[in-house]
Amino acid sequence: MPKVFDKDGYSFFFYSNDHTPIHIHVRRGDGEAVFVVEPDVELRESVGFNVRELSRAEELIHDHLELIKQKWAEHLG
Repeated sequence: MPKVFDKDGYSFFFYSNDHTPIHIHVRRGDGEAVFVVEPDVELRESVGFNVRELSRAEELIHDHLELIKQKWAEHLG
């Protein structure tokens, strides 16, 4: 499970056998979500997060979008 980065208690990662489209998994506490990052950042699914937590996770994805794409290419491209 390649970890991309941690920030503010959120952990952003891929699974080793992930599939396209490019997306990122996010975990914090008991919550987990998946955001597609191309062509646009979009929530695909979520459990255990409230709206504020999802907004912060999405903001962090936007802040680290190039890193996410780079790591995807390195591990899964």
